[in-house]
Amino acid sequence: MNFKNKLKNFKRKYRSSENIYNARKGPSAASDRGTQRQDMFTRRAFIIASAQGGIMSLLALRMGWLQIAQSEKYTTLAEENRINMLMLAPQRGTIVDRYGIPLAVNVRDFRAVIIPDKTEDMRTALKKLNDILPVSDEKIDDIIKQSRRNSRFLPLEIANNLSWEDISAIEVNRPFLPGIFVEVGDTRNYPLQASTAHLIGYVGRVSEKEITGDPVELLPGYKIGKTGLERFYNDKLKGVPGQREVEVNAVGREVRDLTVVGAKPGEQMTLSIDVEYQRFVQNVLSKHKSASAVVMDAHTGAVYALASHPAFDPNLFVNGIPHSIWSELLNDPTFPLTNKAVSGQYPPGSTFKMITALAGLETGDIKKSTRVNCPGHFNLGNAKFHCWKPEGHGSVDVTQALAQSCDVFFYKLSTQIGIDKIVEVSKRFGLGEKLGFELAEEQNGHIPTQAWKRGRFGEGWQAGETVISSIGQGYMLTTPLQLATMTARLVNGGYAVKPWMTGYINNTKMFTQDYPKMKVSDNDLTLIKAGMDEVVNGPKGTARGSAINIGGMEMGGKTGTAQVKRITKEERAMANRRQEDLPWRLRHHALFVGYAPVENPRYVCSVVVEHGIGGSSAAAPVAKELLLEIQKRQPDKIPLLPNGGMAFTSPSPEKRKG
Repeated sequence: MNFKNKLKNFKRKYRSSENIYNARKGPSAASDRGTQRQDMFTRRAFIIASAQGGIMSLLALRMGWLQIAQSEKYTTLAEENRINMLMLAPQRGTIVDRYGIPLAVNVRDFRAVIIPDKTEDMRTALKKLNDILPVSDEKIDDIIKQSRRNSRFLPLEIANNLSWEDISAIEVNRPFLPGIFVEVGDTRNYPLQASTAHLIGYVGRVSEKEITGDPVELLPGYKIGKTGLERFYNDKLKGVPGQREVEVNAVGREVRDLTVVGAKPGEQMTLSIDVEYQRFVQNVLSKHKSASAVVMDAHTGAVYALASHPAFDPNLFVNGIPHSIWSELLNDPTFPLTNKAVSGQYPPGSTFKMITALAGLETGDIKKSTRVNCPGHFNLGNAKFHCWKPEGHGSVDVTQALAQSCDVFFYKLSTQIGIDKIVEVSKRFGLGEKLGFELAEEQNGHIPTQAWKRGRFGEGWQAGETVISSIGQGYMLTTPLQLATMTARLVNGGYAVKPWMTGYINNTKMFTQDYPKMKVSDNDLTLIKAGMDEVVNGPKGTARGSAINIGGMEMGGKTGTAQVKRITKEERAMANRRQEDLPWRLRHHALFVGYAPVENPRYVCSVVVEHGIGGSSAAAPVAKELLLEIQKRQPDKIPLLPNGGMAFTSPSPEKRKG
């Protein structure tokens, strides 16, 4: 018998036994068993239902917590997944001259950028772009370095100033250039190029040292002021960034703009500069290897021109200057990157003699009638101090001492008045300290004091040092801007005028014409001006060869020659020793300070020709050209107004005079 048949017989016998058992128990036993089964099912159902109810209650509470209490949090998270916030770079403020002619503007610029978050391999993507648009290995390394410093979703600039051909090539190949896009923006432009390079300055990319944490600094193409007015007024020129709220899809593609808050452009600046005249001054200075000049209003302090030669094209720096050009500028012995008008520090030479004379007049050590005999030298103890004229000037008063630039007159005077008085008058007239001008490059110059020498060298002041200081030599240093300011205060009646360039920022007036009268005698100033008049217009004046022979336009001034190298006793004995025979860098500096017209001074200037040998031969002729031209233009005749009061036009000379 197989296994299946055995199993069937077993089940049959089991059922028969169960039936016999139930029959013996009777009907009541079967009924009780059914009741027990029903009770058991009811208890199980209740437990299961209770558990399900508890779970549902917990889910309901959790859903309520998430939807009500945490609603704002998760709504925000959801929006962040759906919305991108993009910063909009502001347009930089423009800079115009007094007639509204643009000096610094913004031009439309197309640039290639890469977004690190949109590409798996930046280097590969940039290498592919190199087949279309040249991208050097150095540039690639720089971009990758930036990407490690910035957020991955921020675009990084690859190249700018793209042509239409470049743009077309990139757009056609976009599918093969992951993460690379073309953006449109603005770039800075300086239409006058080198003519205004030193006073306007230039902008450049934010360096690691210059990062302040402002997110706008990380935007591609964003620039800050590096030098000149661009740097000094960067906070006003840079503007306020805007914001775009953009809806994106699951892959990050922009779908639509939700809200746009426009960027606020930077403020516009109107300068006192007459840019046509500025260009004229720059051209005159270019006749020399290295020179600088400042021309300003003697009464208002308005600077009409501030020039330094040689200069450079600031547009080279906006988008990154090539290394070869940068190296050439940096190694040039004439220092084209330096604004010599405010940064150049030179011994003032004989242009300082008006200060020494004024100090003597104030102490009473000299009067108008005081005369000093000049034999060609001055003895002080065992030391002999030579006059520039070996045979001497004979007997001279203060007017003739200034006209002929007699050193001995001032040597002797200095021993009577002392260094402290010379220092006091120097600082009153704007020397040896910053004037608070609007260029960060402005230097202090230096007027030495007894305390300074003791602290610097641990030695006391010597009488001989007072002697050489009286003619603007020794430790003395001044800037062309300071010399122009000194001259303005001497000829404007003794008012403490200060130089300025920024007339208006938007519609806000930035300058003043209310200057305090200094403690100085009008009679003393009249005597000083008489000497300066004789320098140019007198028969023995050192600058008589540069006189302006036009009635009502005559100029006065003072020549100066500043030694670069001390003349030794042996060299002085060489009668045939000529400055022209020395290397250029060892020749004397040539200086001149002047004013015009003589009868009613309005304009002042200072000129420094580096290694020009003589103030009368090199600097005075330059000043003549500058003062003659400014009197023809008369920029002070037209009030300075916001935006130059005009729309990018310069009035004719006839209109200026009218």
